[in-house]
Amino acid sequence: MNRKRINLALQGGGAHGAFTWGVLTEILKRDDVAIDSVTGTSAGAMNAAVLLTGYMKGGTAAAADALTAFWKDVSKAAQFSPFQRTLLDRAFGNWSLDSSPAYLAYDIASRIVSPAYSNPLDINPLRPIVERHVDTDLIASCGDMKLFVAATNVWTGKVRIFSGAAVTVDALLASACIPQVFGPVFIDDVPYWDGGFMGNPPLFPLFYETETADTVLVQINPIERHETPVTAREIVNRVNEITFNASLLKELRAVRFVTRLIDEGKLDPEEYRRVRVHRIASAALNPLSASSKMNGEWRFLRYVRDIGQESAREWLDNHVDDIGVRDTIDIASEIA
Repeated sequence: MNRKRINLALQGGGAHGAFTWGVLTEILKRDDVAIDSVTGTSAGAMNAAVLLTGYMKGGTAAAADALTAFWKDVSKAAQFSPFQRTLLDRAFGNWSLDSSPAYLAYDIASRIVSPAYSNPLDINPLRPIVERHVDTDLIASCGDMKLFVAATNVWTGKVRIFSGAAVTVDALLASACIPQVFGPVFIDDVPYWDGGFMGNPPLFPLFYETETADTVLVQINPIERHETPVTAREIVNRVNEITFNASLLKELRAVRFVTRLIDEGKLDPEEYRRVRVHRIASAALNPLSASSKMNGEWRFLRYVRDIGQESAREWLDNHVDDIGVRDTIDIASEIA
């Protein structure tokens, strides 16, 4: 079968990145689509790096197994985290950590105490997990898929895209470096923070560095919420969502602008390529609180994974024929 080729753009979102795990698992099962390139930020970058590592070891089946093994290790590490749901939350099936005493203490302290004091040894529990599950040499040698990882340069405020041999463990940790929790990751003596500040995820590498015109955005963070935040935590969460989606909306606006100029005959389609944008997302993620992004329980990760797998299955069943033909999201309404 002639597979339709797609690029993937994977958002970050902590434990909600298990949604992307589910999406990737479903895509890897298909015999009608193939992944050309992947761009990712934070948890999206982790998923992408594990995907390529597994793929290089044994193809699509090994890639799916690698993702499962990675998230299992994340869950095992979370067993020792002080951030745990209360018994009442467990009884009522509430995935939030908002009532966790340790999380509440952290939430307050993170606004007052910098990581230089709260985490002076700069211990990152993700490092040993990433080192176990990501082979950067295999990623650099992968000819079937390209990987682009985003991090934010602390000094310039600009995004840096790591690809090829530049995708190191430090680059992946930089992409997921939350400045309230960890000190910046230094690469070539330059400090980096979470890539989501300037690209969650960045789309432009897929336009400039690949020949595939169809990009599927795997979206974890909602762009719109039709409710007004009231509590301090709700306000901070919504500010973060707006901030982390700002660069994405800017890139979608640029895509729309170029497409319109091509349609109006003002740009040469031989010189400027038309790109098509698609999205896999789920409203089922919207009710999950921001604190649940730090919930590493295996039950929760599987719950979010299953939402991702079902969402991907539904989108592929309904839109696989649209790949290579048309957008499946209305970009004009997204940016209006």
